[in-house]
Amino acid sequence: MRSLSPPHPSDAPDLSRDGRAMHKGQQTKAAIVDVALSLATQMGLEGLTIGAVAEMAGMSKSGVFAHFGSREELQISVIREYHQRFEQEVFYPVLKQPRGLPRLRALFANWMQRTSAEIDSGCIYISGAVEFDDRPGPVRDALASSVQTWMKALDRAVRMAVAQGDLGDHTDAAQVSFEIHGLILASHYEARFLKTTTALSQAQRSFEQILLRNAAPQLMGAPTRSH
Repeated sequence: MRSLSPPHPSDAPDLSRDGRAMHKGQQTKAAIVDVALSLATQMGLEGLTIGAVAEMAGMSKSGVFAHFGSREELQISVIREYHQRFEQEVFYPVLKQPRGLPRLRALFANWMQRTSAEIDSGCIYISGAVEFDDRPGPVRDALASSVQTWMKALDRAVRMAVAQGDLGDHTDAAQVSFEIHGLILASHYEARFLKTTTALSQAQRSFEQILLRNAAPQLMGAPTRSH
């Protein structure tokens, strides 16, 4: 829980000339990343160039280069920013929900909402996987690490639903997580590429079927196993 005590004097913002310059530099860097992220969602990470970002940001190439020493560094910064926004929209809000199935449902609902929004713009997790699946290096590592972090969070949510008794002891958490992830990928592909208008509603029905198939016996009205 966040402390409500007054801030320590050392925590006060630095209002010196150097402090103001550093704050302005951070703001400029954040603005560049925002522009680059907007470009990457439309053109992919490979579409990012210092020149394209500079032009869209209304800066010189040297100005952008001063904040990002290389195109690779810019791409990694974009991946981190995308991941942070993904967590803020999809993951953190579900922590307000009760542990178990309510949290898992909220997680999927938030994920579907973001998927719906990205049908027009594109998903960096998906497009990045296509671009860097066979290209080892720091950009691929940053992208894979972000996706793996998210998949671990999904797996924990499924296991928590089992621990809370909302899903049965027979549930294979890894398989359920795999299937839920597959629904997102399929719905994005169908809706964005094939223009299937029912893709999102089909994904929702499939999600409910996964939950039903793995429901705890007592929640299905079936007798519990006697020992």
